[in-house]
Amino acid sequence: MKFLVCISQTPDTTARVAFTPDGKAYDGTGVTFIMNPYDEWYALVRACELREALGGTVVALNVGPAANETTIRKALAIGADEAVRIDAEPTSSAFTARQIAEYARSENFDLIFLGKETIDYNGAEVGAMVAEYLDLPYIAFASKLDLEGNRAVVERDIEGGVEVVEVDLPFVVSAAKGMAEQRIPNMRGIMMARTKPLKVVPPVPVEEPVQVVKFTLPPPKAGVKLVNPEDMDELVRLLHEEAKVI
Repeated sequence: MKFLVCISQTPDTTARVAFTPDGKAYDGTGVTFIMNPYDEWYALVRACELREALGGTVVALNVGPAANETTIRKALAIGADEAVRIDAEPTSSAFTARQIAEYARSENFDLIFLGKETIDYNGAEVGAMVAEYLDLPYIAFASKLDLEGNRAVVERDIEGGVEVVEVDLPFVVSAAKGMAEQRIPNMRGIMMARTKPLKVVPPVPVEEPVQVVKFTLPPPKAGVKLVNPEDMDELVRLLHEEAKVI
């Protein structure tokens, strides 16, 4: 079986949030970048587990510049057999999804994994767009996935319970917590990652449907106001005049 795992590079979870002077891009100066945790811990590891159980190949795919190759090599160290970098700076979810879809179209993958979202934009859009471009079924926020022949049984958490669905291969799935357990690359994996193939391919032309106008930080949080529990009139006044519904 051929498994494709789409990985993103994101700022570390503790990184500061700041934007360039024109407000149109994230300012990554001095920031440590990592593999998006949902892609790494759940999507990539589950793909490797299925490969180990059933045989096949796991390909890690990233849309990004050469600076991302350290992150891509980590995917190889964790267990991916091959890696591909589409040599383009991601500008929107639609652009990224189109690049992934055009590469996947010619490779006939049985299953395409993504994390449920990236921790920087939290859009959860790319997976659905990839599925649409490829005309494949899409299952979002999956917490468990098992393969039975040419059919998959997928579970995902929903409000008040768990939904179980069956779907034929090929399809696209976004992985959420519960899909797998995080793997730490061992020394053997790190050494092998140096010799595993990393292919660089040019991007396909895409008419960009989205333009960033400006990023802004939310206003700073106001200080906490303590109200004497005996002063109900003041509490009611504050709730009426100053409290904001979010």
